[in-house]
Order: sequence, then C-alpha cells, then structure tokens
Amino acid sequence: MSHPDRLAELMRPGTLSLPALPPLSLYVHLPWCLRKCPYCDFNSHEWRAEAGGSASLPVDTARAYLAALRADLEAALPLIWGRPVVSIFIGGGTPSLFAPEQIAELISDIRARLPLEAGCEITLEANPGTFEKDRFRGFRDAGVTRLSIGVQSFDDAKLKRLGRVHDGAQSLAAVAEAAEVFETFNIDLMYALPDQTLAELDQDLSQALEFRPPHLSVYHLTIEPNTRFAVEPPPVPDADLASDMLDLITARTGSQGLQRYEVSAYAREGHRCAHNLNYWQFGDYLGIGAGAHSKLSFPHRVLRQVRWREPAAYQREALAGNAVSNEHEVKRAELPFEFMLNALRLKEGVGLQQYLERTGLPPSSIARAMAAGREKGLLLADPARICATPRGFDFLSDLQELFLGA
Repeated sequence: MSHPDRLAELMRPGTLSLPALPPLSLYVHLPWCLRKCPYCDFNSHEWRAEAGGSASLPVDTARAYLAALRADLEAALPLIWGRPVVSIFIGGGTPSLFAPEQIAELISDIRARLPLEAGCEITLEANPGTFEKDRFRGFRDAGVTRLSIGVQSFDDAKLKRLGRVHDGAQSLAAVAEAAEVFETFNIDLMYALPDQTLAELDQDLSQALEFRPPHLSVYHLTIEPNTRFAVEPPPVPDADLASDMLDLITARTGSQGLQRYEVSAYAREGHRCAHNLNYWQFGDYLGIGAGAHSKLSFPHRVLRQVRWREPAAYQREALAGNAVSNEHEVKRAELPFEFMLNALRLKEGVGLQQYLERTGLPPSSIARAMAAGREKGLLLADPARICATPRGFDFLSDLQELFLGA
C-alpha cells in the first residue's frame, strides 16, 4: 500500500474521537551489547569486541545500521508529518557501543527530518563497561542532553551475579565523568538482587547519592520468562525483605531531595525524565530500530507497531521500506487498561480530562472501575483526577486489573 493510501486509511472515520493529538516522542533502538545479562528480556544481541580493542562497533556495522534507521524514519514520516518531537531516547542494547561521531550522525539525521521542540530532551543510555575517558564529552558534543548510566550496583560480587561487564570502580568513574559533563543525568540501580542484604542496598544507595544525581531509577529485579535467570532462578530476597528495601530507597532518596514521582523513578525539581513522562501519560512515540515499538494516535484510532526484531532482518526490511513487522489498532475496549497501565505508575496520577483527550473515550468508559477502585481504597476520591492511594500504589497490579474490560 502506498504511503498516501495508508495515511488515508488511518484518517478514515472510526469509533474514537480524539480532540487533539498528544505530544510525540521518538525512540531509537540500538540493539547490540557486549554481553546478554541473565535477567535481560530486552531485544539485545551480543557483539564481542576483540581482546584489547575499543568498545565500539566496527565502523561498517554502525554505518549500515544508521542507513537502516534513516530509511525507517523516512518511511514513517507521513504518519507523523508536521508533529514536533518533545523528546528523543536512544536505548538498547548498549547505545554507547556506537562512537560519538556515529551518535552525532544519528541526531543530525533526525534533526534533518523532524521538527524538534525547543529544549527537546535527548537521552542516551550508556554502560560503565563501554566507558572511555572522552566518550561522554563526545556524546554531549554530538547533541545528547541527558545520559542514563546502567550502573545497577557498585558491588563487584553483585555485578558478577548479574552478568555485568563492568565493575564498581568503572561505575564510579563513569558517574563522576557524567556529573562533570552533563547538566542532567540518571543512574540506574537495581534492588532485591541475588542474596542481597539491606545493608548492601544501603551501601549502593550511599555511593549513588554521593554524586547528588539529578535523577535516580531504582528497579526491582524480576525474573522474566525467556531469560537465563528463568531457567536457573537465583536466590532473591523474599517479599517482606523486598518491601523493607523499597522503604529504605524511598527514605534515603527523599532525605537527599529526590522526589519519587513514578514507581521506580526519583528526581530533583526540574529533572524528571520528559521522555518517560510522555510514555506514562499515554503520549505518542515513534520507535525506529530493531524490535522498536510505536504508539501513534490519529483522530479516530490509536495504532501500535513493532519493527522486525533481529538486526539483520530489520536492516534488510527497513532498506526495502518494510521496517514494520506487525501493527494493529488498539480496540476501544482495550484503551482504558492500556491507559491505566501507564498512568497509574505516576505518584501524582493524571487528570480525568487527560484520559478523555488521550483515549477519545467518555467518562462512562471507566466509571465502574473507578468506583470499584475507590471502594477498595485503591483510588483517591477525587472526581477530576485518577490517582492511586498509598495502598493502591503498593498494590498497583490489582488496581490496574480493575480496568481490564472496563
């Protein structure tokens, strides 16, 4: 189907009526990493550097992938034509395997094709294991405005259990450099690690907080299907200890001026992640790259897309104009749950008006679920706002499930 025909099909009348399109973000997936971690269920593919070589992809590999990304973006332009981009997130894999000049080329390609809002946040994920002294400065000069560093832990033994390629000393060096180079950055940590004690978590938090990070993400280790940990589950803290760990995280971050604004995210004033906020508020995002997901709104429908997952297949299909491997319209009955799956992760919740604008549905579409949530003490009794109570935040899955088939 030609691009004009496809766009006409998406613009045809439907069962929804969105008064305006939501903000648009761009996600770029760079799929390679040095080693697949045993807990990771992301679309990441191992690439091994030669012994003693630079932790960068071969130039030819990077160049070919950038060409595929350009073709992918070009083909998607008719679906988002004229819409400004509020944020860009370059994730993986390990995007910092790409050299700064390659990231500069990528950002230049994007700027040449899409209007970026003033102050557009451009985040790059980086791992301490791919850290080189001048690399972070190169990323900043390439146009990256925010770095997200996948530390996970500063404890060498815990990092080894997680299959990470870096050690605690590399983490400390990488965060120190990021703090010097970037005005805003994020540290990723994990908790409820194999055999982790409360004291060990406290030490990780102390080392992270010494840098006064503008943003801290702290994720509970979960054993996902189709991972090595699923085949050989490690001994992890029980639910009671994990709950104590979360209380410790909230107390330690709060005492340092980091406000918990989402399930796993803590930020100083003015440093919340704009890209993730757009996700959680059911904004739109175009995803390009191997396995990338998109959610795009039109006046009468919401479309989801997935790109080809395997890098070689993605590059071949993207260059042929067929980067999308699967797409579907979100059914009207599915929209309440899809919206709440994201929005209820926010500590402050969202306004009811935003639900109406982002889904095109009337208040009656969630009236029964809202009443049930309030009756169970999981939702605040605020008619203009959809917001979990402290109990609802602790039992988030139970709250979200109320909106299944709402």
